[in-house]
Amino acid sequence: KTMNMFFGLHVCVCVCVCVFQFFVLCHGMLQLAQLLVSGYLKGSITTIEKRYGFSSQKSGLLAAFNEVGNTILIVFVSFFGSHNSSGLCKSLNILPEKESKQTCDQEKTDSHLGVYPILLLGQLLLGIGGVPIQPFGISYIDDYAEKRNSPFYLGILFAITVIGPAFGYMMSSALLRFYVDVDKMSSDDLDLKNDDPRWVGAWWLGFLIAATLLLLTSLPYLFFPRKMSREPKSETKEEVSLTEFLKSFPKIVMRTLRNPVYLLVVLAQVNLAAMVAGLATFMGKFIERQFAQTASFSNLMMGGLNIPSAMLGIMAGGVILRKLGLTVRSSAAMCTVAVFVSIMFAIPLLFIGCPTQSVSGINYNLSSQQCSNACSCSDEAFNPVCGSDGVEFRSPCHAGCKTVIPNKEKGLNYMDCECVASIGSPGSAFPGSCGNNCWNRLIPFMILSSITCFVASLSHTTSFMMILRTVTPEDKSFALGIQFMLFRVLAFLPAPVLYGRAIDTACILWGKKCNKTTSCSYYDLELFRHR
Repeated sequence: KTMNMFFGLHVCVCVCVCVFQFFVLCHGMLQLAQLLVSGYLKGSITTIEKRYGFSSQKSGLLAAFNEVGNTILIVFVSFFGSHNSSGLCKSLNILPEKESKQTCDQEKTDSHLGVYPILLLGQLLLGIGGVPIQPFGISYIDDYAEKRNSPFYLGILFAITVIGPAFGYMMSSALLRFYVDVDKMSSDDLDLKNDDPRWVGAWWLGFLIAATLLLLTSLPYLFFPRKMSREPKSETKEEVSLTEFLKSFPKIVMRTLRNPVYLLVVLAQVNLAAMVAGLATFMGKFIERQFAQTASFSNLMMGGLNIPSAMLGIMAGGVILRKLGLTVRSSAAMCTVAVFVSIMFAIPLLFIGCPTQSVSGINYNLSSQQCSNACSCSDEAFNPVCGSDGVEFRSPCHAGCKTVIPNKEKGLNYMDCECVASIGSPGSAFPGSCGNNCWNRLIPFMILSSITCFVASLSHTTSFMMILRTVTPEDKSFALGIQFMLFRVLAFLPAPVLYGRAIDTACILWGKKCNKTTSCSYYDLELFRHR
């Protein structure tokens, strides 16, 4: 009988441990799916900008808007492309005005006029749905895990969730290779390639896939028990009614915010989170513009290199914490050293970049403005071509090109271009940007940025454990709710908007459509990098 009882107890413990570990896995997968949406949106942000003519500040607000619904509820819940015509040079006449008026009349009836509020609403609902996931999951795992194993489980959880944005970037890299109207037309009907500045990828496809994943990863939660057996024996917290919570709310807030270690760690995390939020939103755009890469390739760099480096750093931080059994004081020292070293690796990134390519009439003055005056070029034209003299023009019309012939490699060749410097006869041009010919600088940039991500991420799990070990056990979930609220109010909400605004100040030519300003066509790349 004793042996049977012992065996039965052993089986029960094993089952409880397996259920708990399965919960860690399921919770990681749910956070992965949730953050995949966030990563996918950030990976598609430049495409959405281009498709709907948003400024970087506007797209930054869109990226941050899911935090609005989250911020409103987090503390309470914690407790409980269209086609572009390639215009050639024409003699002065009224045709361009007629064409422009027809296009603008069509634009007025387009359904995309109300797309921004719809995107904001989607982000708002996504934020509300994600309210309980992180604070409840972290607190739940720390409550039911053995104290020694808690950092290990949380390290695994954080590492799994970091894969979410990585998958989001990788998915955007794959889907942006397809044209936005892939459901309406075949690739054979297109005269654009995905490296064309006018290319708009199928940004909407990924949201359908991500929504399906979110639904599937939510289902296991219907079958978990309300309470689990803990790894060590300890007391179970009592249920608290809403009335009791409201009465004790001010007292709990003051008790939490008066904890100096908690407050300092959270404020330090807020600073780091603000940087991460801004960079995650616009780093793909930075790589795309700075090193003349496609949106697809830029997202591949983010999802395949930077974010996995951060994941390895988070896992390594959890392992170090578990192996060395660090105290709160030694954890603080480890966080400080990690962040300081990461800054040392980040500083050289200010100096690794490329100059702005020569664009006629914008940052490179020829007689082009005079030679194309007779062409009646529209100020709204954006169909970049690269002249045979290495100078870029906003359109074939601005280059003074009068004829076009098919070309197997480039698709088209523009000939008789009066504004392109050539000896003895008018020059030629081919579609697309001239680029800045410094792609080789991308390799050291990515290496240094990946090392920076890895080293800075060593502090992630460690700082969370400092919070969990310095607040009273009954306030743990609430303290995490306060933490995530401060993250959203002070970091995740303002950072993308501020980064977007800073990027907008580096624009040297804004796009125009129907006399309205759209997204930026050209940036001062040095200013962009420093901003």
